[in-house]
Amino acid sequence: MTANDKKQLMTMACKVRMGVVTGTHAAKAGHPGGSLSAADVFTYLYAKELNVDPANPKWEDRDRFVLSKGHTAPGLYAALAQRGFFPESDLLTLRHIGSHLQGHPNMNLTPGVDMSTGSLGQGISAAAGMALAAKHTGKTARVYALLGDGEIQEGQVWEACMFAAHYKLDNFCIIVDNNGLQIDGRVADVMSPYPIPEKLEAFGFAVKQIDGHDFDQIEAAFAQAKETKGKPFAIVMKTTKGKGVSFMEDNAGWHGKAPNDEEYAKAMAELTAQLAEVEAM
Repeated sequence: MTANDKKQLMTMACKVRMGVVTGTHAAKAGHPGGSLSAADVFTYLYAKELNVDPANPKWEDRDRFVLSKGHTAPGLYAALAQRGFFPESDLLTLRHIGSHLQGHPNMNLTPGVDMSTGSLGQGISAAAGMALAAKHTGKTARVYALLGDGEIQEGQVWEACMFAAHYKLDNFCIIVDNNGLQIDGRVADVMSPYPIPEKLEAFGFAVKQIDGHDFDQIEAAFAQAKETKGKPFAIVMKTTKGKGVSFMEDNAGWHGKAPNDEEYAKAMAELTAQLAEVEAM
């Protein structure tokens, strides 16, 4: 990855984080913590990885992305806006009556959303079905699904993993956002999913564990996913919940709480400073 490519990605990631804070503040509700931890992978997916067309969101041959941890819709919406699926100003309507940006993704309302999600565990199941359908119809499209580390406490997730391995879905890539926190606290304390890579390998996946805030590692992992044949691929990302906003980082209290006016101003000041620093590189 060139220095310019990395600068562009870091710039977009800052803007995605600003979109998360802006949307949740305007809604006075939402889930900023996990949206911020996944901001870098949202950025890479929509800037580099996914074969999609904002001018034709329902393009039949597009790659599919399913946000299995659907509550982090603010992060997805911010990335979709950056990619040009709809104006950034729409983020101010998050969760408002009549808005196409509701608390969980809705494929019938929002351009760029491939699956309505929110009930944890169901998104990966739908995504695995999409991958199998692509195989059956001879499509070259790839399917990606993002899960939370709290979400993988759901048994349905492992049924979907077993399904994907059984059908050798090498066009299927799951990403686990391992930020270590869920709404009730540390995932290790609530219901430990560890060791995550070894469990996924036991279920038939090829697995790569990375720093989910390092674009070089993200790029290398997605490249490896595309090179892997005969089995699905899993990327386990070590991340920081609330990444980019100091008072939200590694704090379970920001799982599902919107910033007030003072917190919004502080968060935006931090992110604006980060953006200026990146742009000066």
